Amino acid sequence: MRILRENERLNDVERWKLERHPLDVREAVLEVYSKKGVGAIDEIPGEHERLKWVGIYPQNQGGNNFMQRIKVPGGRLTPEQAKVIGRIAQDFATGPEPNPHFGNNFLDITTRQDIQMHWLQIEEIPEIWRRLEEVGMTTVQACGDSARNVVCCPVSGLDREEAFDAYPVARAITDFFVGNREYANLPRKFKMSVTGCVEDCAQAEINDIGMVPARLEDGTLGFNVRVGGGLGDGPRMASDIDVFVRPEDAVEVARGIAQLFGELGNRENRWTCRMRYLVQELGPERFREELESRVAFELEPAGEELTKRYRGDHLGVHEQKDGCYYVGLNVVVGRMRGEDLEEAGRLAEEYGRDIRLANDQNLIITGVPEERLDELLREKLLERYSPNPKPFERGVVACTGSEFCRFAIVETKIRAVEWAHEMDRRFGDGVGQDVVRMHFSGCAASCAQPQIADIGFRGETAKTEDGIVEGVDIGLGGSLGVDAAFIDWVEGARPADGVPEALERLLRRFQQERRGGERFHQWARRKPNAELRAIIRGEAG
Repeated sequence: MRILRENERLNDVERWKLERHPLDVREAVLEVYSKKGVGAIDEIPGEHERLKWVGIYPQNQGGNNFMQRIKVPGGRLTPEQAKVIGRIAQDFATGPEPNPHFGNNFLDITTRQDIQMHWLQIEEIPEIWRRLEEVGMTTVQACGDSARNVVCCPVSGLDREEAFDAYPVARAITDFFVGNREYANLPRKFKMSVTGCVEDCAQAEINDIGMVPARLEDGTLGFNVRVGGGLGDGPRMASDIDVFVRPEDAVEVARGIAQLFGELGNRENRWTCRMRYLVQELGPERFREELESRVAFELEPAGEELTKRYRGDHLGVHEQKDGCYYVGLNVVVGRMRGEDLEEAGRLAEEYGRDIRLANDQNLIITGVPEERLDELLREKLLERYSPNPKPFERGVVACTGSEFCRFAIVETKIRAVEWAHEMDRRFGDGVGQDVVRMHFSGCAASCAQPQIADIGFRGETAKTEDGIVEGVDIGLGGSLGVDAAFIDWVEGARPADGVPEALERLLRRFQQERRGGERFHQWARRKPNAELRAIIRGEAG
């Protein structure tokens, strides 16, 4: 599948991937690095990069300290899987010093329905893999230039309004790509969203492939296809390519798009190798033509799109289509103790069916009979992870930040929690709506998805009278769904310590000026950026 463009000059990562297939690193971990130690990794050029194909990243701290990401297709965990992951965090994710807010032995739920944990040693990885594989889980291709975790509506198969249950399709696509050597060396990471939900829970607009529910005139249900969405530098909403896909053909279309990306995607510059740049270059019509030449059937025109809105979260108690209930728990910034995930697995086993992870970093227990609902709601774990959180802690999302990530400029998790709690303290029951969504990324990579938040933060350095300090760029007015738009970055390099006061000024003004049921992102969009900037700086009357 690998085809070089004319005059293409491969970057170092591409050369390393061609010298030795990235998936071969798994055997090396098992047979060499776990026995000889971390120093053996340094002897092989590009080997730290290849480790991403088995979900392993070096931490900021260097040495024998690694993050590992576990792939959770569609965010769905059995109770046993949740208990095993929680136990792994307790046994292995132990830092030299407890985090001042979160302690030790914790794990993170990500914005792609994965789980990741920190402070792992290379010698421990085989035992971790053994435990995961015993319950049907893997870390293969959780990272790297290949198909990442396929996201889905977290309550697929349960929601009373969904067009159809798309999880089996998401699972089939996952099964095709995981371990598939032919499609494991793509120009860059490859993100897919598959959903039958009418509320855009899987965020199709910001994925390389977005399959959203649609219907043909004869009533046939399937997906319309969007391509080329993404965040980071150069964010882009996915393009409609006028294609309808029947569920049984979804794997072939995903395969064809991966082939197209692998053959035509640019491999020279690591910052511009994402599929959104290829879609921008080709345009939707030519992209469709190129895709049709690579799949095993003639493509059908798009059907009637069934998406109605963007839901945001699944917190609280909700009735399922089968008469049972699911309970969405607020895991603030996605971080929880290993023992707490193990306990969540126990609760799901005792009271319900399974656990679902949401891409807003929260957790859902499903299948709870009505007669057991009150008993579950009285469980001690739900005091820590509330189904009815305060408005600001409900909407806060944060990436790993500089605590562990080598790319992040600032610490994110503790700050995001403190800012949310401070806004809940200052505003009591909120600002006249359910939630103001605040997303905090430690760098421009946008792992916390700040561009689609009401208020987005991006790590930056700021200059003050006392010197250079950690700061943030502040953006306002993002959302997905029928009124999808990215935030405008209205203020740059604001010192982090001054953010709570800036937030209060913004939110007070919103309270004063909002019209009817207007939401924060709608208010921010109708205000001139210069005026918003003046409010943030305290210069507006």
